[in-house]
Amino acid sequence: MTFENTLSLRIYPKNWYDVCYFKDYFKNPNYPLNIDIGSGKGRFIYGRSKNIPKENFLGIERQLGRINKTSKKCYLDGRENVNFIRIEASYAIKYLVPLNYISNYYYFFPDPWPKDRHHHNRICNEVFLNSILKTLIPKGCFHIVTDHQGYFDEMFKILNKNKKFNQIKPFNPKENEITDFELLFSDRKFFRCSFMKLVD
Repeated sequence: MTFENTLSLRIYPKNWYDVCYFKDYFKNPNYPLNIDIGSGKGRFIYGRSKNIPKENFLGIERQLGRINKTSKKCYLDGRENVNFIRIEASYAIKYLVPLNYISNYYYFFPDPWPKDRHHHNRICNEVFLNSILKTLIPKGCFHIVTDHQGYFDEMFKILNKNKKFNQIKPFNPKENEITDFELLFSDRKFFRCSFMKLVD
């Protein structure tokens, strides 16, 4: 396994300031594209992309070591429907993702910044969720899981009051899609919700 092989599952946009047509970086650009926001150690994106081979998955992650580890695993498994990009998620979704482009966003266990004075660091705010809405295809979905009820309530309130979103049955991962975090803290209570973008 060489470093170049790992890089083969990384996306480097030609321009980091304009819209990027991410589907063009996959072997089959006609497949629906899903984004795992903060793909972490990669257990979800690895499992989900295996379970749904006719859909593409893009992992957005800031930590290089995590990207290298997961992309190596996907490469060795011959996975052709997975790619990664190392970037801040809020920036990527706001500036790089085309409008009406993504089938599903998965947002699992975001940093809750629990202290009141740190709440401004939470990326899932009204501006962020508006970017999610704009870049989802009609009937595209946004799936959230967290163990922090306060953050969950905040996100749910914003989504629920937006008339362009409709609450649907929460997404529940299959056994091989469960994140490392959820496995590690299985004794905790998890809060889940999913919302679908309504057709204009």
